[in-house]
This record gives sequence, structure tokens and C-alpha cells, in this order.
Amino acid sequence: MEALLASVEAQEPRQLRRGEVVEGTVMGVERDGILVDIGFKSEGVIPAGEMHSLGADPLTKVKPGDKVLVYVSNPETSEGQVGLSIDRARGEQGWRTLQERFENGDIFEAEITGYNKGGLLANVEGVNAFIPMSQVVGAKPGTDATNPLSAQVGRELRLKVIEINRRRNRVILSERAALQEWRAEQKDRLLDELHEGEVRLGRITSIRNFGVFVDLGGADGLVHLSELSWDRNAQPEDLFKVGDEVNVFVMRIDQDTKKIALSIRRAAPEQWEQLITRYQVGDVVPGEITKLVAFGAFARLPGPVEGLVHVSELVDRRIGHPEEVVEEGDVVPLKIVRIEHDRHRLGLSLREARTEAMIRGWQFDQDGRVTEMPEDAAKLFPDEAIALAPRFAARLERAVEESRKAATAATALAESRAEDQQARAAMRDDQPVLTAMQAAMQQAQADLAQQQTDPETEAPSETPAG
Repeated sequence: MEALLASVEAQEPRQLRRGEVVEGTVMGVERDGILVDIGFKSEGVIPAGEMHSLGADPLTKVKPGDKVLVYVSNPETSEGQVGLSIDRARGEQGWRTLQERFENGDIFEAEITGYNKGGLLANVEGVNAFIPMSQVVGAKPGTDATNPLSAQVGRELRLKVIEINRRRNRVILSERAALQEWRAEQKDRLLDELHEGEVRLGRITSIRNFGVFVDLGGADGLVHLSELSWDRNAQPEDLFKVGDEVNVFVMRIDQDTKKIALSIRRAAPEQWEQLITRYQVGDVVPGEITKLVAFGAFARLPGPVEGLVHVSELVDRRIGHPEEVVEEGDVVPLKIVRIEHDRHRLGLSLREARTEAMIRGWQFDQDGRVTEMPEDAAKLFPDEAIALAPRFAARLERAVEESRKAATAATALAESRAEDQQARAAMRDDQPVLTAMQAAMQQAQADLAQQQTDPETEAPSETPAG
């Protein structure tokens, strides 16, 4: 009898209870969910809304025959089916996993399943989580009526739990915090691996007016504006765009500030050698003054290649600052006095180029500033020549005015000297008359003195002889 009862009980399907977690087999995938065989008298159905833990577009993540772990949310629906949930089956374990990640500060990856006006949605281990827009890296409000967050759906993001509350069913994640922490770890690693002087492949992450930032694999280094190209006049936005891969030369590594100084132009020294092949020491060529510093002026030669005109090489006289002779934007004749191949530097001289330049048609004012350039130089710098025409004209006008003032002053000085000489000559002409009068007065005084002394001189002659 007991055996008969046991066989009857075995034939009767057991009763499902809400909250059970069972394993099932996918029987079919429909537009609004999937059908699952869980060994019960009725088939189970998992709505698409209970499958977010599978990622974006979850219906594409399963196929007939797949084994799935499901949570019984309703033992019998009004349609006679069993309501199931993949998300809730993973949820119980998911909450414990997320709590551990929050306490340990772990960083993990999760797929974005959706978005709303406030941020992104993700399902992590079966638990729905929210990533506020402020915690999404690079997210900005759209300006073209599109939501910038929509492009994130389906992507795997590196995330970190910054708030968790099981009672309120609330999990807040942050991509920004995860990225900052991850990059800090990667930067420490990279600083230990990097060596000054080596060349690395990187990706441009940001373009600024002072240079570009390059990601070397977890840490960004700065390529200053002066290290972007051998043409120092080039602008970063004209040369690169975000995402470009570039070779960079590691110039300096500061372990204290964790800053990395990079150079793109030094990673390709052969470009400088190619540019400089057209020049030799002793050549006199036109160049544009690009920057003034206390010790001299940087100039760009046709090519383009840049060199330095030391302050002592501007003019023959001693000056306090290059601005006394040149201005930024000036086109001037320059003599190549030094080519340093190992340091990729050019030494230039305006002072030594002046004699030959004047033969070629260059004109200068009395201070050594250029007032006119020849036609061949204007052809090499056509835009600059047009822009400099008013400046040269103003300099020439000032030079003419100063020459006129100098001539006027010289004439006045000459006239003053002539008048002085005439006055002195007149004084010399009057000198004899005054001397004669003085001589007559002196003679009269002498005669009077003689008369007064005569009785004294005659007295001895009256004494009788003994």
C-alpha cells in the first residue's frame, strides 16, 4: 500500500511555490519573452522585462535548448502559465555580490541596458542599478535634440558601486569614480615602466590650445604646443583629432607630481633632417619672427623649420631686449651660422646677414628694423608680406621724420656754432684797442711815480766833497 501511494505521488507534479529558484530549458523565443520548460504541468514564460540581467536586447542572448536559472514569481498566471524571472533569480546572489564589491571598493564591468533623462541603466548580477549622468564620463546634454546617453546602450563600462541600499532597492554606480581609480593604478604602473628617451604609441584623448594629451595605456602625458611639430607655427587642431594614434617621445617623467612630458616631433627626427637638407651654414634666407624671448627671437624659415636668433646676433650694438630691433611677425634676412643635427637646432644671425641683405634689396632704418623686403622674399612669405606692408610703411615714415628732425637739429647746431665763432672773432678784434688804453694809463701812472721819486734821488749830489 505504501509503495502504491509513493508511485501515485511520484506521478503527480509537485506544487511550485512563489520565490523558488529552479532550472529550465528554453523552448522558444517570442517577441515579448521566452517560453521555458521547468518540468511542470504548465510551461513557464519569462517576459522581456524580467531579462535585463542578460544585457541589452536580451531576447537575442538566448536560443532554444539553452539552460537558464529562473525565479518563480507567479506559480500560475491568469493564462495558466508559470510566471518566471531571470533577473530575480540572479538578484538574490547579486545583492550579496554588490555589497561585497561596495565594501571592497572593487571595480568591475557591466553592460548598459538602457537610459533615461537622468542617466544610464545597468543590470549587475540580476540587480537593476542606476548611473547618474554626473557619473558618466564625457556625458553632456545634447544640443541637437538627441540624448547623448543613447549611444551607450549595449556598451560595457568600467563601474564602481558608490551607494547601495537593499531595503530601498537602490544601487548607484559610477563610471567616473571607477575610471579615476583605475587610471591612478595604471598610471603608477606606467610610471614604473616608462623610461625617458623611449618612443611609445599612444592615443590622443584631448586637444587644448596649449597642446594635446596622449593616453599611453592608462595614463595621459602632455605634448606641449612647441613639441607637436617641427613647424612651431602649426596649431594642434589642424594637425590632429581626438582618437588619433601617434608615436610620442618620452621627454621627462616626474615621479613626485606624476606628470609625463611627451614630444611628437622628437619621435620623428628624420622629418627634421629632411627639412634641413636644403640649407647650409652661411646661407642667407628670409625668416619670419615667431616668438620673442629675453635671450633672442625664434624665426621660421621656409620649409618650415625654426631656429634661434640670439640677442647678440640681432644688431652690432648692445640691446636690452629683441623688441628693440624686431617684432613678432616680421620677415627678416637671416644667416645660418650653426646647424646642430644632434640637438635639431639652428643658429641664425640677423647681424651677419645685413650686409648681403642690403645688396639683395633689403632696407633697414637707423635702429636696424626692416623697412622693405625684396620681391623674392615676398614670394616665399606672400601672406606675411601683405600684412607687413603697413608696418614697414610706418617704420619708413618714422625713419624719414627722424632723419628730418636730425637734419634740423644739425643745422641749428651748426648755426649756433657759427654765431659763437663770430662772437669770439669780434672779441679778438676789440682786444688791441683795450690794450692800448691800458698801456697809456699804465705809462701815466709810471711817469707820476717817477716824478714823486726824483727829489729823493737828487739829494745825495748836493753833499760837498770832503
